[in-house]
Amino acid sequence: MPELPEVQTLVNDLNVAGLAGVSFTGVRVSWPRSIATPGVRDFKRRIRFKTIGAIRRRGKFIVIDLTPEGHLLIHLRMSGRLHLVPRGTEPSHHEHVVFALDNMLELRFHDTRKFGRVFLVSDLAPVLGQLGTEPLEPSFSTKTLKDILTSRKRLLKPLLLDQTVIAGLGNIYVDEALWEAGLHPCRRSHTLSDAEVKTLRRTIPRVLKRGLKNLGTSLGTGKANFYSIARHRGRNQDQLKVFRRTGTPCPRCRRPIERIIVGQRSTHICPHCQIR
Repeated sequence: MPELPEVQTLVNDLNVAGLAGVSFTGVRVSWPRSIATPGVRDFKRRIRFKTIGAIRRRGKFIVIDLTPEGHLLIHLRMSGRLHLVPRGTEPSHHEHVVFALDNMLELRFHDTRKFGRVFLVSDLAPVLGQLGTEPLEPSFSTKTLKDILTSRKRLLKPLLLDQTVIAGLGNIYVDEALWEAGLHPCRRSHTLSDAEVKTLRRTIPRVLKRGLKNLGTSLGTGKANFYSIARHRGRNQDQLKVFRRTGTPCPRCRRPIERIIVGQRSTHICPHCQIR
Protein backbone atom coordinates (compact mmCIF):
# COMPACT_ATOMS: atom_id res chain seq x y z
CA MET A 1 0.00 0.00 0.00
CA PRO A 2 2.67 2.63 0.75
CA GLU A 3 2.98 4.97 -2.23
CA LEU A 4 5.19 7.97 -2.92
CA PRO A 5 3.93 10.19 -0.06
CA GLU A 6 4.17 7.39 2.50
CA VAL A 7 7.66 6.33 1.40
CA GLN A 8 8.86 9.94 1.34
CA THR A 9 7.44 10.43 4.85
CA LEU A 10 9.57 7.52 6.08
CA VAL A 11 12.65 8.91 4.32
CA ASN A 12 12.05 12.27 5.97
CA ASP A 13 11.68 10.57 9.36
CA LEU A 14 14.97 8.71 8.92
CA ASN A 15 16.77 11.90 7.96
CA VAL A 16 15.30 13.80 10.93
CA ALA A 17 16.51 10.96 13.18
CA GLY A 18 20.07 11.86 12.18
CA LEU A 19 21.13 8.47 10.84
CA ALA A 20 23.68 9.90 8.39
CA GLY A 21 27.12 8.88 9.64
CA VAL A 22 25.77 5.98 11.74
CA SER A 23 27.21 2.52 11.02
CA PHE A 24 25.65 -0.94 10.95
CA THR A 25 27.16 -3.33 13.50
CA GLY A 26 25.12 -6.37 12.54
CA VAL A 27 21.78 -7.67 11.32
CA ARG A 28 19.34 -10.38 12.36
CA VAL A 29 17.11 -12.02 9.74
CA SER A 30 14.15 -14.14 10.84
CA TRP A 31 12.47 -14.42 7.41
CA PRO A 32 15.19 -15.10 4.80
CA ARG A 33 12.91 -14.30 1.85
CA SER A 34 12.78 -10.67 3.02
CA ILE A 35 16.32 -10.40 1.64
CA ALA A 36 16.08 -10.12 -2.13
CA THR A 37 19.83 -9.98 -2.81
CA PRO A 38 22.45 -11.16 -1.99
CA GLY A 39 21.96 -14.36 0.01
CA VAL A 40 21.38 -13.93 3.73
CA ARG A 41 24.91 -14.97 4.72
CA ASP A 42 26.53 -12.52 2.29
CA PHE A 43 24.04 -9.84 3.25
CA LYS A 44 25.00 -10.10 6.93
CA ARG A 45 28.70 -10.07 6.12
CA ARG A 46 28.58 -7.18 3.66
CA ILE A 47 26.32 -4.82 5.63
CA ARG A 48 28.44 -4.97 8.77
CA PHE A 49 30.49 -1.80 9.42
CA LYS A 50 28.94 0.01 6.44
CA THR A 51 28.13 3.65 7.24
CA ILE A 52 24.91 5.39 6.28
CA GLY A 53 25.30 8.28 3.86
CA ALA A 54 22.36 9.91 2.10
CA ILE A 55 18.83 8.58 2.64
CA ARG A 56 16.48 9.25 -0.25
CA ARG A 57 13.60 7.89 -2.29
CA ARG A 58 13.32 6.58 -5.84
CA GLY A 59 9.80 5.60 -6.84
CA LYS A 60 8.52 3.47 -3.96
CA PHE A 61 12.02 2.45 -2.88
CA ILE A 62 13.83 3.76 0.18
CA VAL A 63 17.45 4.21 -0.92
CA ILE A 64 20.20 4.31 1.72
CA ASP A 65 23.58 5.12 0.21
CA LEU A 66 26.44 3.47 2.07
CA THR A 67 30.09 4.26 2.54
CA PRO A 68 32.64 3.25 1.50
CA GLU A 69 30.39 1.73 -1.22
CA GLY A 70 27.04 0.13 -1.86
CA HIS A 71 23.35 0.86 -1.41
CA LEU A 72 20.68 -0.56 0.87
CA LEU A 73 17.24 -0.58 -0.82
CA ILE A 74 13.96 -1.25 0.95
CA HIS A 75 10.65 -1.81 -0.83
CA LEU A 76 7.71 -1.96 1.58
CA ARG A 77 5.25 -3.57 -0.87
CA MET A 78 1.82 -4.14 0.72
CA SER A 79 2.45 -3.96 4.45
CA GLY A 80 6.07 -3.08 5.16
CA ARG A 81 7.02 -0.63 7.91
CA LEU A 82 10.20 0.60 9.54
CA HIS A 83 10.68 0.96 13.29
CA LEU A 84 13.61 2.84 14.84
CA VAL A 85 13.89 1.84 18.48
CA PRO A 86 16.48 1.70 21.29
CA ARG A 87 18.47 -1.51 21.40
CA GLY A 88 16.86 -3.95 23.78
CA THR A 89 13.31 -2.85 23.00
CA GLU A 90 10.91 -5.79 23.23
CA PRO A 91 10.59 -7.23 19.71
CA SER A 92 7.19 -7.26 18.06
CA HIS A 93 5.82 -9.93 15.79
CA HIS A 94 6.66 -9.64 12.07
CA GLU A 95 9.96 -7.75 12.53
CA HIS A 96 11.79 -9.88 9.98
CA VAL A 97 15.03 -7.91 9.50
CA VAL A 98 16.65 -6.06 12.41
CA PHE A 99 19.66 -3.79 11.80
CA ALA A 100 21.86 -3.00 14.81
CA LEU A 101 23.38 0.49 14.68
CA ASP A 102 26.41 1.88 16.49
CA ASN A 103 24.31 4.62 18.18
CA MET A 104 22.52 1.98 20.31
CA LEU A 105 19.42 2.01 18.11
CA GLU A 106 17.92 -0.68 15.91
CA LEU A 107 16.24 -0.19 12.55
CA ARG A 108 13.62 -2.91 12.24
CA PHE A 109 11.84 -3.97 9.06
CA HIS A 110 8.32 -5.03 10.00
CA ASP A 111 6.17 -6.75 7.38
CA THR A 112 2.90 -8.49 8.23
CA ARG A 113 2.30 -9.99 4.79
CA LYS A 114 5.97 -10.75 4.07
CA PHE A 115 5.88 -9.25 0.55
CA GLY A 116 8.44 -6.49 1.24
CA ARG A 117 12.05 -6.89 0.13
CA VAL A 118 15.48 -5.60 1.16
CA PHE A 119 18.37 -5.33 -1.32
CA LEU A 120 22.08 -4.75 -0.79
CA VAL A 121 23.68 -3.79 -4.10
CA SER A 122 26.80 -2.13 -5.42
CA ASP A 123 25.03 -0.90 -8.56
CA LEU A 124 21.55 0.64 -8.48
CA ALA A 125 20.78 0.09 -12.16
CA PRO A 126 19.62 -3.56 -12.01
CA VAL A 127 16.95 -2.68 -9.43
CA LEU A 128 16.09 0.96 -10.14
CA GLY A 129 17.12 1.32 -13.78
CA GLN A 130 13.69 0.54 -15.21
CA LEU A 131 11.77 3.06 -13.11
CA GLY A 132 10.00 5.89 -14.91
CA THR A 133 9.95 9.63 -14.37
CA GLU A 134 9.46 11.12 -10.91
CA PRO A 135 6.14 13.02 -10.73
CA LEU A 136 7.39 15.60 -8.22
CA GLU A 137 10.53 16.51 -10.17
CA PRO A 138 10.72 19.51 -12.54
CA SER A 139 11.30 17.07 -15.39
CA PHE A 140 7.66 15.95 -15.04
CA SER A 141 6.42 18.58 -17.46
CA THR A 142 3.28 18.77 -19.55
CA LYS A 143 5.35 17.79 -22.58
CA THR A 144 6.77 14.78 -20.73
CA LEU A 145 3.32 13.61 -19.71
CA LYS A 146 1.93 14.19 -23.20
CA ASP A 147 4.75 12.10 -24.70
CA ILE A 148 3.97 9.33 -22.19
CA LEU A 149 0.26 9.35 -22.96
CA THR A 150 0.32 9.77 -26.74
CA SER A 151 3.05 7.21 -27.37
CA ARG A 152 0.85 4.50 -25.88
CA LYS A 153 -2.75 3.39 -26.41
CA ARG A 154 -3.44 2.01 -22.96
CA LEU A 155 -6.18 2.44 -20.41
CA LEU A 156 -5.35 5.52 -18.41
CA LYS A 157 -5.27 4.08 -14.90
CA PRO A 158 -3.11 0.98 -15.59
CA LEU A 159 -0.68 3.22 -17.48
CA LEU A 160 -0.35 5.63 -14.57
CA LEU A 161 0.20 2.70 -12.20
CA ASP A 162 3.04 1.34 -14.35
CA GLN A 163 6.24 2.04 -12.39
CA THR A 164 8.32 1.94 -15.56
CA VAL A 165 6.35 4.94 -16.82
CA ILE A 166 5.78 7.10 -13.73
CA ALA A 167 7.49 6.03 -10.51
CA GLY A 168 5.72 6.24 -7.16
CA LEU A 169 2.02 6.36 -8.08
CA GLY A 170 -0.33 3.74 -6.67
CA ASN A 171 -4.02 2.99 -6.40
CA ILE A 172 -4.92 5.75 -3.93
CA TYR A 173 -3.29 8.71 -5.61
CA VAL A 174 -4.16 7.68 -9.17
CA ASP A 175 -7.86 7.52 -8.25
CA GLU A 176 -7.61 10.91 -6.56
CA ALA A 177 -5.70 12.54 -9.44
CA LEU A 178 -8.10 11.22 -12.09
CA TRP A 179 -11.11 12.47 -10.14
CA GLU A 180 -9.57 15.92 -9.73
CA ALA A 181 -8.80 15.98 -13.45
CA GLY A 182 -12.32 14.78 -14.36
CA LEU A 183 -10.93 11.84 -16.34
CA HIS A 184 -12.34 8.33 -16.49
CA PRO A 185 -9.74 5.64 -15.66
CA CYS A 186 -10.77 3.66 -18.75
CA ARG A 187 -10.03 6.47 -21.22
CA ARG A 188 -7.38 5.50 -23.73
CA SER A 189 -4.24 7.47 -22.97
CA HIS A 190 -3.72 8.75 -26.51
CA THR A 191 -7.22 10.29 -26.68
CA LEU A 192 -6.60 13.05 -24.12
CA SER A 193 -6.71 16.59 -25.43
CA ASP A 194 -3.91 19.06 -24.73
CA ALA A 195 -6.12 20.74 -22.11
CA GLU A 196 -6.79 17.40 -20.39
CA VAL A 197 -3.08 16.54 -20.36
CA LYS A 198 -2.30 19.91 -18.80
CA THR A 199 -4.95 19.38 -16.14
CA LEU A 200 -3.69 15.89 -15.31
CA ARG A 201 -0.14 17.26 -15.11
CA ARG A 202 -1.37 19.63 -12.38
CA THR A 203 -3.49 17.15 -10.43
CA ILE A 204 -0.91 14.35 -10.08
CA PRO A 205 1.63 16.47 -8.15
CA ARG A 206 -1.21 18.19 -6.27
CA VAL A 207 -2.60 15.00 -4.73
CA LEU A 208 0.91 13.70 -3.98
CA LYS A 209 1.92 16.92 -2.22
CA ARG A 210 -1.31 16.85 -0.23
CA GLY A 211 -0.56 13.30 0.86
CA LEU A 212 2.98 14.25 1.81
CA LYS A 213 1.81 17.32 3.76
CA ASN A 214 -0.57 15.06 5.69
CA LEU A 215 2.21 12.52 6.40
CA GLY A 216 0.65 9.80 4.28
CA THR A 217 -2.60 7.86 4.13
CA SER A 218 -3.54 5.32 6.81
CA LEU A 219 -6.71 3.41 5.96
CA GLY A 220 -8.58 1.55 8.67
CA THR A 221 -6.94 0.04 11.74
CA GLY A 222 -5.41 -3.14 10.33
CA LYS A 223 -1.94 -4.33 11.28
CA ALA A 224 -0.84 -3.92 7.64
CA ASN A 225 -1.69 -0.21 7.63
CA PHE A 226 0.79 2.60 7.06
CA TYR A 227 2.55 4.12 10.08
CA SER A 228 5.48 6.52 10.27
CA ILE A 229 8.83 5.63 11.84
CA ALA A 230 7.43 6.89 15.15
CA ARG A 231 4.37 4.63 14.58
CA HIS A 232 2.03 7.56 13.94
CA ARG A 233 -0.86 7.24 11.51
CA GLY A 234 -1.03 9.49 8.47
CA ARG A 235 -3.79 12.10 8.19
CA ASN A 236 -4.46 12.10 4.45
CA GLN A 237 -7.35 9.62 4.64
CA ASP A 238 -9.47 12.53 5.86
CA GLN A 239 -8.70 14.44 2.64
CA LEU A 240 -9.54 11.71 0.12
CA LYS A 241 -12.29 12.64 -2.33
CA VAL A 242 -13.15 9.27 -3.95
CA PHE A 243 -10.80 6.49 -2.82
CA ARG A 244 -12.82 4.06 -0.67
CA ARG A 245 -15.70 6.56 -0.58
CA THR A 246 -18.16 4.22 -2.34
CA GLY A 247 -21.74 5.44 -1.94
CA THR A 248 -20.82 8.80 -0.43
CA PRO A 249 -21.62 12.05 -2.30
CA CYS A 250 -19.09 13.30 -4.82
CA PRO A 251 -17.58 16.53 -3.44
CA ARG A 252 -18.26 18.23 -6.80
CA CYS A 253 -21.68 17.08 -7.97
CA ARG A 254 -23.07 15.20 -4.93
CA ARG A 255 -23.79 12.06 -7.01
CA PRO A 256 -22.76 8.77 -5.33
CA ILE A 257 -19.17 7.58 -5.73
CA GLU A 258 -18.96 4.17 -7.41
CA ARG A 259 -16.44 1.35 -7.18
CA ILE A 260 -15.44 -0.42 -10.39
CA ILE A 261 -12.63 -2.75 -11.42
CA VAL A 262 -10.01 -1.50 -13.87
CA GLY A 263 -7.08 -3.71 -14.77
CA GLN A 264 -7.95 -6.01 -11.84
CA ARG A 265 -7.62 -3.07 -9.43
CA SER A 266 -10.36 -1.66 -7.26
CA THR A 267 -11.11 1.82 -8.62
CA HIS A 268 -13.27 4.65 -7.30
CA ILE A 269 -14.93 7.22 -9.55
CA CYS A 270 -17.77 9.68 -9.87
CA PRO A 271 -19.59 8.46 -13.01
CA HIS A 272 -21.08 11.92 -13.50
CA CYS A 273 -17.81 13.90 -13.26
CA GLN A 274 -15.64 11.24 -14.94
CA ILE A 275 -17.47 10.31 -18.12
CA ARG A 276 -15.94 7.45 -20.06
